[in-house]
Amino acid sequence: MPLGRFQRGPASTAAWRSWVSATSRSRKNRAADPPIQPDQEKPVVRLIDTHTHLDFHPFDPDRDQVLARCREAGVERLLVLGVHQANWARVWQMALDEPSVYAALGLHPVFLHDHQPAHLDQLRGWLVRLQGQHKLCAIGEIGLDYYIEAPDKARQQQLLDAQLDLADEFELPVLLHVRRAHAQMIATLKQHKLKRAGIAHAFSGSWEEAREYIRLGYKLGLGGAGTWPQAHRMHRVLQQLPLDSIVLETDAPDIAPHSHAGQRNSPEFLPDICRELADIKGISPEQLAEASYRNSCELFGWG
Repeated sequence: MPLGRFQRGPASTAAWRSWVSATSRSRKNRAADPPIQPDQEKPVVRLIDTHTHLDFHPFDPDRDQVLARCREAGVERLLVLGVHQANWARVWQMALDEPSVYAALGLHPVFLHDHQPAHLDQLRGWLVRLQGQHKLCAIGEIGLDYYIEAPDKARQQQLLDAQLDLADEFELPVLLHVRRAHAQMIATLKQHKLKRAGIAHAFSGSWEEAREYIRLGYKLGLGGAGTWPQAHRMHRVLQQLPLDSIVLETDAPDIAPHSHAGQRNSPEFLPDICRELADIKGISPEQLAEASYRNSCELFGWG
């Protein structure tokens, strides 16, 4: 989550209402549609969005409709990530209310100044209470962000180390935010050696960095950023990545794919992301979707 223009909280919600309110049909209108033919009953591909922020306020006007469109598009599961102590309850309730939504909880490095020492203890308390709950599937979003202005690298590292220790204790994978910090992150992961590894989310590093994550057992989360024509290095890396290292994501509401330039990103766009990345990689969307689905299920222990 790069904290772009769509992560500003409630104040940004009003700007959405003029164009997000009528993007899906009502139940009444759907009931009047002609019967679906047998070959139209299921989408062509099955998809899992391994990283989205559906709890964020830009989705407040039409969250239910977004979820309905995801189902229609074949996005079967969505992993919604907590980023600070204040939104864990919201994320977890969403996972309880919606069968397709799963949760991860963590302390994001960009919110470093909001995090208090007690929040780590509270995170551990959540993990204790939810241990064994199938809807809690990872610790995240956590990581290192050296892109922000004047990053407190020491505090970021302390927070990351503490959460990696929790991942080891509770045997959960981690969902990693890494900006301009791949070398330090890789060195840190080599020290911790987690049992279940995790995902390097929104990966845009070099082939050498990708190879190091893969050697450590981590998957690489690919989303809208790689679909843009100017992402030349990412295109070269994508062409080299083995299919068993890739999982797909949106990071919605940020990082819309090229085909939805200027729009709020949304989990329902995952099929478009899949098609565009598959085209760059030179394989079929079905191949990429199936690989991502299989890799995600393997990582999170989903049958």
